[in-house]
Amino acid sequence: MDAHEYLDGGTVRVAPETYAVCRLDPGATPPPTAFAVLRDETETTVVVDQDAGAPAAATEVARDWRRLTFEMELPFDLVGFLALVAGELADVGVSIFALSSYSTDHVLVKEDDLATATERLDDLGRVVV
Repeated sequence: MDAHEYLDGGTVRVAPETYAVCRLDPGATPPPTAFAVLRDETETTVVVDQDAGAPAAATEVARDWRRLTFEMELPFDLVGFLALVAGELADVGVSIFALSSYSTDHVLVKEDDLATATERLDDLGRVVV
């Protein structure tokens, strides 16, 4: 499978929310409304709707992230999809925070980079809505 085929003609949805990415101590309980929770031995990271506020247990908070969701099922044996997206956005100076769900990928970009990111994805044949 070619990652480029998945970029051609598919849809990327821009979520209306603005997000905060928060670091919590490893034992902290994430809020039940978090969009994403990632845990490892040293920390817990949560992505929350910025309007709801950062959790009280947050030790660091990075604000003003927007979510781009690739609205397609990406098979587990697809190689390089996220690398392709990250590389294309890096080429136009956009940093990402990447998240994957069971069947698709999401990238968070800073609000100030949203227009540049969506223009680049549109140039690659994506329909950005």
